[in-house]
Amino acid sequence: MDLLPLTEQLLGIRSTADRPDDLRRALDFVLDVVGPGFTVERFDAGDKPSALVYPGERRPHFRVIFNAHLDVVPGVDEQFRPRRDGDRLIARGAQDMKLSALVLASVFRDTAARLPYPIGLQLVTDEEVGGRNGTLHQLEQGVTGSFVVIGEHSALRVVAESKGLINARLHAVGRAGHSAYQWLGDNALLKVMRAVDGVLTAYPVATREEWRTTVNLARITSGNQALNQVPADATAWLDVRFPPGDTDFTGRTREEIADHFTALCPPGVTAAVDHVEPPHRADPDGADLLALQRAARAEGYSGDLLRKHGAADSRFYFQRGIDAVIFGVGGDGQHGPDEYADLTTVEPYRRALTAFLESLA
Repeated sequence: MDLLPLTEQLLGIRSTADRPDDLRRALDFVLDVVGPGFTVERFDAGDKPSALVYPGERRPHFRVIFNAHLDVVPGVDEQFRPRRDGDRLIARGAQDMKLSALVLASVFRDTAARLPYPIGLQLVTDEEVGGRNGTLHQLEQGVTGSFVVIGEHSALRVVAESKGLINARLHAVGRAGHSAYQWLGDNALLKVMRAVDGVLTAYPVATREEWRTTVNLARITSGNQALNQVPADATAWLDVRFPPGDTDFTGRTREEIADHFTALCPPGVTAAVDHVEPPHRADPDGADLLALQRAARAEGYSGDLLRKHGAADSRFYFQRGIDAVIFGVGGDGQHGPDEYADLTTVEPYRRALTAFLESLA
């Protein structure tokens, strides 16, 4: 619990994407916790700073990388004033993931120099807005590793799979006309609504947790501004989340995915894909993952495998054939008004990480 005062100071830094100075403050704060005696490589892309810390003078291929993000989603003023409620530490970023970040940093500080293999600490400040200027940027600059532990919240369970993300549009073209003479026009809004029905028939709205592809209809727009006019155009915006095992999406190009959605639509509607983020999967039987599970179980936790419906920076490692898992402290309410970290999980988390690193030796 020696990290608690430091955590409260870090939680007071409003490190949101629109505050680059505070992103740097948060990064420098954690680097100060790590202290001297290590090489610190600094990176900057898109005004999002990040750092890579390791023993020695030359960057090696890392046996293990600890990955932590220090940015948070926006919140109201009071959420940046940490408070305690029993074993709960309540603040924006408490669970997601500043407390875990400080634990990772302290374990790295205390073990890196004596381990017989290279370990790196990767600190980024853009995970909440996509991770491309932090983790991805570092990988593009040649950072490599064999196994990655990302300190996102998991209550000492191990997230070995997470879904990919697609942003897609369904666009319908019709013919304008006076609404009193509908037979003279061709309503594009009706076309796009039928297209949405077709997509949601293939991918029904989830009413309970299921490990399958889901499609969220985010909005429908049209250039039409008049009530007495038949719309000549309409667009539906879709947010798609897909597991690694869905071969309709995993490994497909944007054009192939667009063709797949177009085939689900009626004539006159075409799909376009604006963005694709791959899913993530780590080998559940991999030796490093099993060693991490054993370390969690030695602390009285299940170490069970979890699946994450949201995207994480682990996907960038998956693309490069590197196993990455999410393993962090407990808590609940991430991105919500009462986000909290479970303080009873902090010391077991620290001990499990240390035991995991020592077991690899």
